[in-house]
Amino acid sequence: MNEEVVLYEVRDQVATITLNRPQVKNALNEEMHTALYRAFDEANRNKDVRVIVLEGSDGAFSAGADLKSIATEEVGELDYGKYLRETYNKLVLQLMNIEKPIIAHINGIAVGAGLSIALACDFRVAAREAKLGLGFMKIGLVPDAGASYFLPRLVGLGKATELALGEIISAEEAERINLINQVGTPEPLIAHLKTVSPSAFGLMKKNFRAGFDKTLAEVLELEVETQRVAGATKEHKYAVAQFVNRA
Repeated sequence: MNEEVVLYEVRDQVATITLNRPQVKNALNEEMHTALYRAFDEANRNKDVRVIVLEGSDGAFSAGADLKSIATEEVGELDYGKYLRETYNKLVLQLMNIEKPIIAHINGIAVGAGLSIALACDFRVAAREAKLGLGFMKIGLVPDAGASYFLPRLVGLGKATELALGEIISAEEAERINLINQVGTPEPLIAHLKTVSPSAFGLMKKNFRAGFDKTLAEVLELEVETQRVAGATKEHKYAVAQFVNRA
């Protein structure tokens, strides 16, 4: 490998993971999946990292799956289900299980599975010139890499079904329909997230995800359990002491 397909840097409590195949607009192949998994694992294990940012190199986020990396004669015989289990599914579940805040900095085009991965992150901040869309149906495939789970939850079933047809939308439109959190740069959000209790954020993330599938009674009990944990943390005790001293 002459060039790293994923770049990893930690600076000022922020781990930046950069998709780095600019010659194909950062389309994902198996080598990149392996490198991505390792990078996220390293960021998750590093106690100095408070925030994780995923972005692309050279003005693109990701053009999705790199079908050209698969030999033409193999496409018709490829078991897409097996491929998903070994690559995208493993990565998406990893993102879900990381308790640290993850920001997808959509700094250019994000289509297909590239957009799916961004949907699995906790926050999405898109550059004004970014373009977003799902192109699966145009090649006779269904949205995957978690899009079927995240997209309807973010924008509603009707709009998700519409977007699945493949329309490319602007960053402004993506913000209007709640597909992304904001248009701009991620620095203000990063600064804010570094002030948030890591323990509380991780527990909140767990509770919110569970809220879609569990009953109200189950979620209330989950809040009991996680609030008990949060209340015992040093971050909470320090924050309460600061509040009392200001009063």
